[in-house]
Amino acid sequence: MEKEWYVVNTYSGHEAKVKEKLEAKAESMGMQDYIHRIIIPETTEIEVKDGVKKEKVKKMFPGYVLVEMVMSDEAWYIVRNTPGVTGFIGSSGKGAKPTPLLPQEIDKILANMGMSRVNIESEMAVGDKVSIVDGPFKGMMGKVDSIDLENNRLNVLIDLFGQETPVEVEVYQVSKQN
Repeated sequence: MEKEWYVVNTYSGHEAKVKEKLEAKAESMGMQDYIHRIIIPETTEIEVKDGVKKEKVKKMFPGYVLVEMVMSDEAWYIVRNTPGVTGFIGSSGKGAKPTPLLPQEIDKILANMGMSRVNIESEMAVGDKVSIVDGPFKGMMGKVDSIDLENNRLNVLIDLFGQETPVEVEVYQVSKQN
């Protein structure tokens, strides 16, 4: 099974506690292979008050936490029964497992936070074959030519009119091919 992103509903204001408890539970129960990243979607806004600039961290979705996990029965049980969690979004209830976020949905949220769904350092390398899944070159195949870790961008060589052409894409715009 593959790891996917799910939205977990929490008591409002308890997002950080839920994240902390979930991370501790995953570690103590040896579930790190199933419960990967837990993120509280936040953005930083600059506020000017009385001529003084202040950075303010705002929750994008108060009362919600994003969890990257493999949806096994045990992992599902652990997340559902973490104190402060009220349930998953996208579950009909009655014991039905929730539906994961679509890649393009999570990509937009993570991009707003300066993050990426793909861990470039461990999952991408120069020479890897990729498929472009978003943007003007959608549907094209290419090969990673260089990686810009700082800006979450890749230079990909694609075949354009019979010539190898470099294009710059955001990490979320590609999918690694095996």
